[in-house]
Amino acid sequence: MIRLFFSLRLLLVFSLLAGPSLADENEQRSGYQLGPGDKIFVSVFNQDDLSGEYTINGSGEFVMPLIDKVLADGLTIAELSDVIVNKLKPDYLLNPQVSIEVLNFRPYYIIGEINSSGSYPYVEGMTFLNAVAIAGGFTYRARKKYVLVKREGSSEGKEVRLDFNGIVMPGDIIRVTERLF
Repeated sequence: MIRLFFSLRLLLVFSLLAGPSLADENEQRSGYQLGPGDKIFVSVFNQDDLSGEYTINGSGEFVMPLIDKVLADGLTIAELSDVIVNKLKPDYLLNPQVSIEVLNFRPYYIIGEINSSGSYPYVEGMTFLNAVAIAGGFTYRARKKYVLVKREGSSEGKEVRLDFNGIVMPGDIIRVTERLF
């Protein structure tokens, strides 16, 4: 009985140390909401004229042949696929099969006490510390304990204090603050 308890405890510790599972990462990716600046590839099976690369504009939409404007802002890839299928289904194709891939995510922005403020291309899995390094590193006045992040799509639109090991998301506005002393 004690061995079983010890084995279960050991298994729990190893599972916690392993971090998020691949299924968790896929769930996070599939829940990604599209927005302005994202570049996607829409593939309509056996319809080369409809398949192609599209960039979501500032209004959150893109134009596709036959169905004109498609609103993509705030939708997941699965939801956008359903929207396109429903627009094609009644009038143009009997059983459309649509797949969508994000080619380029919208950029993130970094400002404050770093050497080179601006927008930078998003790279999946990047931490806030990586973002600071890409922006030329900290200035001598930078507070190096946390960053303030305004995450696109957050309900309040407020800046949140996050650790430098946190993960950057597309569209984030990252601010490195000044230390007092």
